Amino acid sequence: MKFPERFSNLPAHAWPRLRALLDVHDGGGTPIHMTIGEPKHAFPAWVTDIITQNAVGFNSYPPNDGSPELRGAIADWIKRRYDVEMDADTEVMALNGTREGLYNAVVALSPETKNGQKPAVLMPNPFYQVYMIAAISGGADPIMVAATAETGHLPDFSSVPEDVLKRTTAAYICSPANPQGAVADHDYWAKLIGLAEKYDFKIFADECYSEIYLDTPPTGALQVAQALGTDRNRVAIFHSLSKRSNLPGLRSGFVASGPDTIREVKQLRNYAGAPLPLPLQHAAAAAWTDEEHVKENRALYIEKYHIADRILGNVTGYVRPEAGFFLWLPVEDDEVATLKLWCETGVRVLPGSYLAQDVNGENPGKKYIRVALVAPKDETARGLELIRDCLYSDV
Repeated sequence: MKFPERFSNLPAHAWPRLRALLDVHDGGGTPIHMTIGEPKHAFPAWVTDIITQNAVGFNSYPPNDGSPELRGAIADWIKRRYDVEMDADTEVMALNGTREGLYNAVVALSPETKNGQKPAVLMPNPFYQVYMIAAISGGADPIMVAATAETGHLPDFSSVPEDVLKRTTAAYICSPANPQGAVADHDYWAKLIGLAEKYDFKIFADECYSEIYLDTPPTGALQVAQALGTDRNRVAIFHSLSKRSNLPGLRSGFVASGPDTIREVKQLRNYAGAPLPLPLQHAAAAAWTDEEHVKENRALYIEKYHIADRILGNVTGYVRPEAGFFLWLPVEDDEVATLKLWCETGVRVLPGSYLAQDVNGENPGKKYIRVALVAPKDETARGLELIRDCLYSDV
């Protein structure tokens, strides 16, 4: 069977590129991994107990859309967090990891044509690479919209040419942003929702980092849609337990939107879904119900924000993230800096250009490296000190 050309011609994924860049060289010290955003804080101990107590559920096929208990816990969390009432039966669907939902969203919700043209799907640049693959899989053109310091590290979708907006069927937006940590405020969401209303496209709001922040909880897309009186079918939000609860291996997330949108997503799930096993659904329901472990987790990241400020605060261009757990550090050349760090110190980071695409000869990630603050604070501090001394020796 021939692999479709639309996938064969994709640019290389970030992680194989990183290995090709670094693994042919010896590291300059004990490796410190600050590349992938995989949480390393402990997850709640009771998660294991719940899975064990409900292990008999592995003997049954799980509910495709999530158990009533899980969907109810999610709806209750949305109410507590955003003061938005959601119908657990018709407006919430559990996901086997948020990536599943973000990928399937275009296939389920984007029409094959719009105004007689090939559809377009907008996304930030840099971006989570599943957005691009989802657009291509759904037969749409992925349109990269630069998210730079000049735009507040969030994409200015209003800058997209009108002929593209007229064929746009969806826009992905990540807030808090990966990799920059920028947060969309009420006015940003309102402007984007207004643009979506004017040109009739959906908003896919990737809010997976929403519970890691310093002071103020990030504003949510559905929260603003409700305040504006917007049809909630216009906006789909995607959340996960991976970052919030340090449970990336549980593969538990959700999508929430209006009933028409969720009905289409569920229809695709009936044919192509991979529901979460029942014991894991029980654990996920408990995790969405409990906030104490989330506060403890957030406090650990806040400590590391302060560590980063102390070590890197004098670096020109350093900006503490508003939320999330990545630093987006300025460099002259991202690949050169990444290789220098590895060869001289053993610290592994990710070149920013690997998270972005060239558009008109410009790659908005080229002059940045992404640094994950997921390790314990002592290891994080040591890694940041090595980064400072290696790349910013004049500080």
